[in-house]
Amino acid sequence: MKKLDFIIIIMFLAAAGIFYFTGFRPKGEGSVAVVYIAEKEKVRLPLNDDTEKTFTTDYGTNTVVIKNGKASIASADCRDKICVNHNAISKNGESIICLPHKLVVEIEGTEKSEVDAVAK
Repeated sequence: MKKLDFIIIIMFLAAAGIFYFTGFRPKGEGSVAVVYIAEKEKVRLPLNDDTEKTFTTDYGTNTVVIKNGKASIASADCRDKICVNHNAISKNGESIICLPHKLVVEIEGTEKSEVDAVAK
């Protein structure tokens, strides 16, 4: 193996490491945001289609937005607006919950979720 071959291999490994650790990975094609109201599934919204859907129930009104492969709650008429201030979600198992309106947005799909901590 020549010196140039070794340098090229190191460059490819470094690029792969950068892409892996920065999260630059394609999303699973089957990922969806599932919206539950009062523990009943209402709709499945594919993350690869930008859309906006408003849910009005006896509990209140929420607007769920899918944009750039991520789901978020754009507006809600609840008092504290914790769900609106939550970061957009895109990984399997992540969720946004609006307790006053009994609304849950949860990501389901082919992409494996990453463990960010281990507790015993």
